[in-house]
Amino acid sequence: MKSNMKTCVVALFLVVLVGSKGFVDGAGECGKTPIRSVATSLSPCLSAAGNARAKVPPLCCSKVGAMTKTAPKCLCAVMLSPFAKQAGINPAIAITIPKRCNIKKRPAGKKCGSK
Repeated sequence: MKSNMKTCVVALFLVVLVGSKGFVDGAGECGKTPIRSVATSLSPCLSAAGNARAKVPPLCCSKVGAMTKTAPKCLCAVMLSPFAKQAGINPAIAITIPKRCNIKKRPAGKKCGSK
């Protein structure tokens, strides 16, 4: 039952994500890549972004790790976006994912989203 619910939540997240057109502009934090594309690539992080006790999947950690090196402001923009909140992501929990993945140099807490 839990697995079916998780699958439904992920599916709903992706449907809403794909159906939205530029849900947040991110102030250019993601360059020319639409934030919705970046958010879609982070779908393996969905369960961990809504539950601080959920184990962060290795695929999520690898994607977040790569983003912390190449586009940390984009990562923060996605995690803190209004759309993420609508998808059931708790921004306060989402920004803990880099720490939970043991990523050394990470945007965290008040640093996440700051210019």
